[in-house]
Formats: sequence, C-alpha cells, structure tokens
Amino acid sequence: MSAMDLTLERPQLESNELLLTNARIVTEKEVFTGTLKVRNGLISTLERGNTSITGALDCQGAYLIPGLVELHTDNLEKHFSPRPGVIWPSHPAVLTHDAHIVSSGITTVFDALSVGDVVDDSNRLAHLRTLIDALAETRKAGMLRSDHLLHLRCEVSFGETLQLFEGLADHSLLQLVSVMDHTPGQRQFVREDKYRQYYQGKHGLSDSEMDTFTRKRKESALLHSDRNRKAIVAICQARGIPLASHDDATLDHVTESAEFGMRIAEFPTTLEAAKASHDHGLRVLMGAPNIVRGGSHSGNIAAADLAAAGVLDILSSDYYPASMLDAAFRLAAMEDNSYDLARAIATVTATPARSANLHDRGLIAPGKRADLVLVEPRGQLPVIHNVWRSGERVY
Repeated sequence: MSAMDLTLERPQLESNELLLTNARIVTEKEVFTGTLKVRNGLISTLERGNTSITGALDCQGAYLIPGLVELHTDNLEKHFSPRPGVIWPSHPAVLTHDAHIVSSGITTVFDALSVGDVVDDSNRLAHLRTLIDALAETRKAGMLRSDHLLHLRCEVSFGETLQLFEGLADHSLLQLVSVMDHTPGQRQFVREDKYRQYYQGKHGLSDSEMDTFTRKRKESALLHSDRNRKAIVAICQARGIPLASHDDATLDHVTESAEFGMRIAEFPTTLEAAKASHDHGLRVLMGAPNIVRGGSHSGNIAAADLAAAGVLDILSSDYYPASMLDAAFRLAAMEDNSYDLARAIATVTATPARSANLHDRGLIAPGKRADLVLVEPRGQLPVIHNVWRSGERVY
C-alpha cells in the first residue's frame, strides 16, 4: 500500500473534513499536483498525487493557493460613501464590502480607515467611529465571510490625529497602524503639480482655493507632523502593534522608519527608498493596481521596477480588491524578474500574514488555517472558482 493510500485510507470523509484533489497546489516554495485534506478548519495532510476516495473534490488541475491576506484597502470607505454627498447605511456597506473582498479571493482583510485627513470636514472624520462600530458588530454577529481586522492610517499632518488615535489604540480589532504625511512637496507628492491635479480634481477647488489649501497643509505639517508621528509610534511600540511607514522617498525617511521599528514600507516612491527599506528588513509593499496598470497613478516608481530589482515583498489591492490576484499572476509571468508563481503568490499570502503577526495562515502547510482559493487562469486572467475560510466554503 502506498504512502498516499495510508494517508487517505478511509472510504469516506467525516462531516468535519474536506478533501481536495487533482489541484496544482502552490506552496511558498513550489507548485505540484496533489491532494489536500482539511479537518476541523485546519490543513491536516498535504500529499503529492491524486486520490479517488469518495467525497474528494476534483479540482481539475486548477491552482489551489492560500487565501489572500490584504493589509491595506480603503474599499470599505468607498461603499460607505459611494458618491459625493451620499452616505450609505453602515452595516449594509460593510456587508457589500465583504462580498467584494471575498469574491476577490481575500480571506483576511485589514480594513484601512483614516485617522485624520487633509481636509477638516471630511466624511472620514465624521464617520470613523460609525464604520469601526459597524465592522465590529457585523463581525461579532458572524455576518462576514472574510476575516476583517483594522488598519488605522494616521495622517500625522492633521492637528487632531493623535487625540483621535488615542481613543482607538486599544480597539480589539486593531492589528496594524501606518503613519502617513500627505503634505505637498514631499513623499507621495514630491511633484506639486501632481498634488494639485489630485486634490483640485477631488475637491473641485479653483486655482486660488487650491493655493490656499496647499499653504494650509504645509503650515499644518510644520505644527503637527513630527510630534504626532513620534507619539503614535510610541503608543504602538508599547502595545506591540505592527507599524508601517508610508510613501518613504529618501534615505532619511527610511532610516527614521527603521529606527522606529517599522516592519512594512508601504508604497515607497523611489527605487532608492525601496532598496534601503528592504536592506533594513522592512517588507516593501506596493499597490497591485500599479502592476496591473503598468505604473503609478502618482508618477512615482513602478512596482514592476521594484520586482526587477528583487525588492518587492507584498502586494496590496489599495483601492481595487480584484487587482491582488491579477497582479500576482502577472508578476509571475514577467520575464525581467525572479518571481516564479510560488514567490509571486507569497506576496499576497505568506509575507503579508507574517508581517502582521498572523502566523496561523497565508501558507498551504499542515497545521495552518484552511483559507484557500481555487483559481484557474484563462488567458491572462485568473478566474476564481471557490474560496474557503477555515475549511468552510464562503464563495
């Protein structure tokens, strides 16, 4: 009797088991055709080769990958405020967002909500607590199919950010904090013409109004950015909350982030900053839309250039959830980098999970949580067939 027969010798499955066979299984290091068994929500066995045991699901050669782990998406805010001046009921907004997330193959999502903003009367400020409460309540009620956690994006140039953050620092869902500074003339917006183009279009400002807006943002940054950044980092360090930098552009930015003990470098804007972050041990996160679209919408470094340099560690959907899986497959297909499919899939699974202290998921391996996605590439487009979270089918 073969090793495979010994592992799967039962004639039928028990009610708490799931058996998937004839799948191209993507582990962190390789891809092979095999069989996977789930028991009580965890991967119990993983074997090469197929089985004909009764009850096994024939995956027909499709890829079986870990459920995606998304560290930074503002998709929830878009469902809550789908149009200017429109506020959608918060609980339905969360449910619709969750459906969008899980249909994109994302089984763990860090909903990135902004603490502070570049405008004083934004929806983000007025409804931050409403969204957090709706997220917590729907999660507690078992209404969500993906595992939702909280990522607070702290705009350090905003005067009230520290006070707002202090009131949320002990929230049970908080698992990641990033510190942002969207002051014109630096980081994401080194080019002030890009800053004007983005915010003037977003808020419908005249040229003179935009001049005033820019001046006020620079003044606010001088007053608040350094103090807020240091205070928020200290709070997170005391609580063991993983930290991410945001839009680092220079070696000085990276040195500061490393000294603060940050684990993730979100959206570095230059190759110099990305390489330095990688050398300091920060995991470099870039937007998956940057890969899909072929470049940055802000005119900064292209994610593909970081991949070619071997310093792209994590892909995030940012503003478009379906981009994660698409970008991972595109990354593996590129000829000017060293990312095979296993390494490319790790940028949306294993590496983000580890970076956020989630060591129970992100891998297809015995003992790990059975968060799984069955996906079949059709042409250049990966098509999702099924999604499981802790062994339960959710899509």
